[in-house]
Amino acid sequence: MCSRMMATGCLAVQKRNVLLRAQAAVGVRDLSTLTELRNKEQPQPQEDRKRIVSYWGVEPGKITKEDGTIWNWTCFKPSEAYKADLSIDLKKHHTPTNLTDKMAYWTVKSLRWPTDLFFQRRYGCRAMMLETVAAVPGMVAGILLHCRSLRRFEHSGGWIKALVEEAENERMHLMTFMEVSQPRWYDRALVLAVQGLFFNAYFLGYLFSPKFAHRMVGYLEEEAIHSYTEFLKEIDKGTIPNVPAPAIALDYWRLPPGSTLRDVVMVVRADEAHHRDVNHFASDIRSQGRQLKDIAAPLGYH
Repeated sequence: MCSRMMATGCLAVQKRNVLLRAQAAVGVRDLSTLTELRNKEQPQPQEDRKRIVSYWGVEPGKITKEDGTIWNWTCFKPSEAYKADLSIDLKKHHTPTNLTDKMAYWTVKSLRWPTDLFFQRRYGCRAMMLETVAAVPGMVAGILLHCRSLRRFEHSGGWIKALVEEAENERMHLMTFMEVSQPRWYDRALVLAVQGLFFNAYFLGYLFSPKFAHRMVGYLEEEAIHSYTEFLKEIDKGTIPNVPAPAIALDYWRLPPGSTLRDVVMVVRADEAHHRDVNHFASDIRSQGRQLKDIAAPLGYH
């Protein structure tokens, strides 16, 4: 018994000496790590085990709404919420005038047929698929313009910010529709395949011809407007239940209390119309032989 107690005491002394030597070696910066090691030797309350220890001791700030209630979202701040412009022209269409425009137009049209065949009138899942694709071009173009800006030591005219904001806005569309639609396993599998193919294809397409890439996105957004218009028709007919709007949609678009799925589709469609105009504008700039940085980007919508 005595020998066992002595062995236990020696082991405790050895652990303490190791900790002291480690503290002397690494300095004060790693004190939190050493404290963690000490704490592991003693049983901790359940609440302490759930506590997240930050290496640098930085804690996220507490964000509240204008009425003083807690802000529930970490993916965007109250200052990033906005009201969609529902007065935007939804019927505007860029008529293909040259070979590049026609190639972009028919590329998008050729993608519509298999989409209609697969999703038919499941507009919630259709919207989910559309947003996973639509969120790619802005990020790809933003990355390439970002690298160009660094490589050439030049400003971007605000286009990096505009395109990345577009990608983030499309991602928020997806997060919203995930609240009202439950994709099946084969929907998720299709998303994986389509996103992988589309990302690489669009990346190469943008390297080859930014004019074509932006024009194609402009036509893709025109198709998105059409899809959301059909979505609204199904809601109005009662085919799709007009359920209450998700909480994330109320805060992101500053929708009034009591808003419904129909209100969400309306603001999403307005966003798509804005993206349509931005990308057709970008393609027009490139068609004139100019760089995007030469013309100020249309910032301030999101």
